[in-house]
Amino acid sequence: MSRSATTAAVAERLWEAVAEGDERTAASAVHQALSDGMDEETLLLEVVAPVQTKVGTEWAADRITVAQEHAATAINERVVASLAHRRHHDGGTGRTAARGRVTVSCVDGEWHAFPARLVAEVLSLRGWQVDFLGAQTPALHLVAHLHRTNPEAVLLSGSIPIRLPAAHAAITACQAVGVPVLAGGRAFGPDGRYARSLRADRWAADARGAVAVLEEGMPRPDPSASRQAVDDLPHLADQEYTMVVQSRPQLVKQALVDLETRFPALRGYSEEQRERTVEDLAHIVDFLGAALYVDDAELFTAFLTWTAHILQVRNVPAHSLSMGLEVLAGRLTDFPRALKLIEQGAAALAECPNCPAPGSETPV
Repeated sequence: MSRSATTAAVAERLWEAVAEGDERTAASAVHQALSDGMDEETLLLEVVAPVQTKVGTEWAADRITVAQEHAATAINERVVASLAHRRHHDGGTGRTAARGRVTVSCVDGEWHAFPARLVAEVLSLRGWQVDFLGAQTPALHLVAHLHRTNPEAVLLSGSIPIRLPAAHAAITACQAVGVPVLAGGRAFGPDGRYARSLRADRWAADARGAVAVLEEGMPRPDPSASRQAVDDLPHLADQEYTMVVQSRPQLVKQALVDLETRFPALRGYSEEQRERTVEDLAHIVDFLGAALYVDDAELFTAFLTWTAHILQVRNVPAHSLSMGLEVLAGRLTDFPRALKLIEQGAAALAECPNCPAPGSETPV
């Protein structure tokens, strides 16, 4: 059997186990592959990582529940931990790593820690001493850790684009104490465009890319070259991002009132339905704010079309997104960049092949 066929077979066994919530079988499949000669990095990146990706894909397609998705992720996390414990028990790479010390951390507010954990484990395998700080690390605490450890670099992970302002603050704070930042994760864009606009020192698409960047070496930034967010993103001078984010609670509340006025049936919603409507409006405002921060319409339109797809596969009318955009536009008449983003978002929904035609549905 070829190497690719072998990894595919192990991945299938792992997927079947995590889908059933069977942690013992999942661990057995991975550890047996290790005993049979598959190296740990291959297991992490070509078996566990694709299985975790499939977990997300199956949830998005409504083929597994949120609870199943959480259980599967938890099993994968414990499988990765078991591999690390086995490595250290067998005398593998430990705290005396020779290549240098690095910190791996998630952006403040980012709770998707699994991708960062995989990167940390691969770096450890490659001989780096890794401090893995996990999910949702506030910039203040991250910097305090850097003062204590003085690592070669910080690897900053983010999966949700609404955390990009927090990522920017962390990048600036790390560089202000002379530690370079290597950014990675879906939040930074498919080509790392947001990592560049936020002035991260480098970007990597995956764990092996991160290893390559570190092996090339990352020069330390000049701590005296302090800067403000507007220095990197001059469009922030118009204050639209700040004002939209600060008014988020009022915007959501007012948008809900406007929706009720347009569609009186919404007043008869159950408490749970109203809560979900409020959550949907809040998500729209959050992603609008992130798009304003980086001045990129694609961030906003990608969120809207993805959300429309998620709603469609769950047989939930997706036209409510368009209605949400309309009522928000009515509340943001003094914000030209925000209005333009909303207009582009509405156009993307109208052109989405899997989205309903405007006016064909009533709101959720």
